[in-house]
Amino acid sequence: METERSTGVPLDRVRGAVLDTDGVIADTAFVHAAAWKRVFDAFLRRRSRAGGGGFRPFDMREDFLRYVHGRSRADGVRAFLASRGVHLPEDPVPGHPEAVTVGWLADREDRHFLDFVGRYGATAVPGTVEFVGGLRSAGVPVAAVSPGRDRARVLRAAGVADLFDARVDGSDAGRLDPPGDPGPALFLEAVRRMGVEPRLAAAVEGTPGGVGAVRQGGFGLVIGVDRTGLREEMLARGAHVVVSDLAMLLPDPRAR
Repeated sequence: METERSTGVPLDRVRGAVLDTDGVIADTAFVHAAAWKRVFDAFLRRRSRAGGGGFRPFDMREDFLRYVHGRSRADGVRAFLASRGVHLPEDPVPGHPEAVTVGWLADREDRHFLDFVGRYGATAVPGTVEFVGGLRSAGVPVAAVSPGRDRARVLRAAGVADLFDARVDGSDAGRLDPPGDPGPALFLEAVRRMGVEPRLAAAVEGTPGGVGAVRQGGFGLVIGVDRTGLREEMLARGAHVVVSDLAMLLPDPRAR
């Protein structure tokens, strides 16, 4: 399946579309950065008080973009802590239930993120809403996915829950084979629920890692949404097209 940037997505060939929730449908980068800051600062402060060196807080811009953004939560934990010379066990330590693990910190970030969304809301990306509206007006079903849990809360907070025909998130990931994060399993489950073959569907991701994962799923059209200067990396990972705003892919009204 091919697409031309000047004429938009070939809606006559796309039978379904799956969009990542965080960063593509909803602008959640700042909320995630705030959640990570709460998690990492609390951990680093406790470690410092226990004799683990001076306390240097997590930087919501530089550290977030360098170590966390575009990675799975577990990989983000590993990468950031490694930059501070800290390495944690992956799983609970037998006999030491109080030991902090990679999984524990990742889970805390997701909890704080959902708490912040509940308190302060979420904002839908206008161009994405326009893009989804264009697909739906052409009779194309659209799904929302995320490896995070309870992303229905994010969609409701952003006022776009009714735009999607299917939703798959981290609450479903443990029941999938292969598991949902990393990899294309969540996206494949979404098209399965919509009754669409991957080769006839578009998959939209907002990170290079996500692009690479969905490309493995055999989707006919892989779209990268780049707002942080990662276009070339997304293309290298297999995106067919990369845009800063999904509305750019809709047909020009003047050409209709």
